[in-house]
Amino acid sequence: MIKISPSVLACDFTRLGEEVADIERCGADMVHLDVMDGVFVTNISFGLPVIESLRKKSGMVFDVHLMIDKPERYAERFIKAGADILTFHLEATDEAEELLKLIRSKGAKAAISIKPKTPATAVFPYLELCDMVLVMTVEPGYGGQSLIPETLDKVYEIRREIERRGLFVDIQVDGGITAENAKEATSKGANILVAGSSVFKASDRKIAIDALR
Repeated sequence: MIKISPSVLACDFTRLGEEVADIERCGADMVHLDVMDGVFVTNISFGLPVIESLRKKSGMVFDVHLMIDKPERYAERFIKAGADILTFHLEATDEAEELLKLIRSKGAKAAISIKPKTPATAVFPYLELCDMVLVMTVEPGYGGQSLIPETLDKVYEIRREIERRGLFVDIQVDGGITAENAKEATSKGANILVAGSSVFKASDRKIAIDALR
């Protein structure tokens, strides 16, 4: 089953709670919350207080993507704030194995992400500890970019390795995902699509979500 996780980076932040409720009504499976620290990536977004506040207003699955340096310092706090899925970048920590175990021990799904220039094989040692792998299809940090086509080859490599080992691991893609390229992403093995502008900027969000799916 293909799941859609709209990224709030493209929403109207003055109406964040209403925007999240709207995508839920329109059929989104989860909401993607990008946390950026201005260190690991050059942009800054939001942090714990926003997620804590939103959690009080929404029962959606919170798909929290940490684009922060040394995510092990904050992982437990983000789970307490409401993260159902917690994703961190392999490039941002030297404690990936320990962090994946910690996230799972606290009751959240554990996910690892890689940037476009990081090879697919970098995640192979951790697959047994992952509930999800996020393949960035653009350079992380800003919304509205175009998908880098060759990143989808990594999706295929990772899916093939997951199947070879007989595991059940989701693969998420994030960056420049549209109705036009979603089929290519899913044919390579992705089953969770992150979409920001193509959902939140659409005149009819239900039609946009259905088109992606």
